Amino acid sequence: MTGPGSGVPLPPSGPVPWAPALSLAVLHDLLRIRRMEEQCAALYGQQKIRGFLHLYIGEEAVAAGALRVFGPDDNVVATYREHAHALLRGVGMNAVMAEMYGKQEGCSRGRGGSMHLFDRATRFFGGQAIVGGGLPLAVGLALADRLAGRSAVTACFFGEGAVAEGAFHEAMNLAALWRLPVLFCCENNLYAMGTALARSESQTDLCLKAASYGMPALAVDGMDVVAVHETVRGARPPVLDGGPRFIEFRTYRFRAHSMFDAELYRDRSEVEQWKARGPIHTFTARLKAQGDLTEDTFLALDARAQAEVDAAVAFAEAGTWEPVEDLLRDVLTPAAEGPAP
Repeated sequence: MTGPGSGVPLPPSGPVPWAPALSLAVLHDLLRIRRMEEQCAALYGQQKIRGFLHLYIGEEAVAAGALRVFGPDDNVVATYREHAHALLRGVGMNAVMAEMYGKQEGCSRGRGGSMHLFDRATRFFGGQAIVGGGLPLAVGLALADRLAGRSAVTACFFGEGAVAEGAFHEAMNLAALWRLPVLFCCENNLYAMGTALARSESQTDLCLKAASYGMPALAVDGMDVVAVHETVRGARPPVLDGGPRFIEFRTYRFRAHSMFDAELYRDRSEVEQWKARGPIHTFTARLKAQGDLTEDTFLALDARAQAEVDAAVAFAEAGTWEPVEDLLRDVLTPAAEGPAP
């Protein structure tokens, strides 16, 4: 396991085994995430985005590699670091950005903000602010699909800090006991807020924890978008047919836990070592080395991503605040809104 006091793995290398069209589409996904997150950081500094903000910069390979595997009938559940998952699941960037602004044109009508993105149409069920909160929800979604006879997988993304929660063990146990189609996707970025994994868990091999519930478990380089995609693509069919699986994506966030985080718990040199394995520039270098990408094409993809971000910011700026009269909407049932008998 990598982390404080241990070496940082070498950058991904070798040929990318995809058609150029897929490679460029995945690269564009990576750039869309990075440019959106960078813009969100700037907007937070301008107090355009308020509340809590947890950036995904550095971890883009997990969302970009995994989300492309799931079909429209599958379910996706994520944590509060979920902007990328929502975006690549199909929630429009306009709706994501408006939600960050707290505008009613946002995907949660401005009521959720950064940590509570939600979109039923794309079967993106959050955005969970509670650590481990999405795990029992994922089990419930998979159980509902099983009882209704629907052929669907539920992908549940969560951080390594969630393995210390009772909900993690309860969800793993029930999913294994009932052989539910849940793919547990642990994004292990080595730090649960400011606590290193090795300082909070006596057993840092997370796959062993999952295997103890009788489900297949494996770890993959979460900085390598190719490894992520191929691993998830291979895992979906057996999850659908045979029951749950656990994948640990070993990744790293380049920014602090949140915009409130003073980041006093890790050395700058460690961050810089992991940045050398950044998922965008290592993937770009591999594509260029095999002749599937030119610098002009890269710049064009990057410009497209930035243009989408600029348009989303303009959309959010032009958005409207929810009227005060609507504050009780979805809070009380119609029968409860009248005077008490």
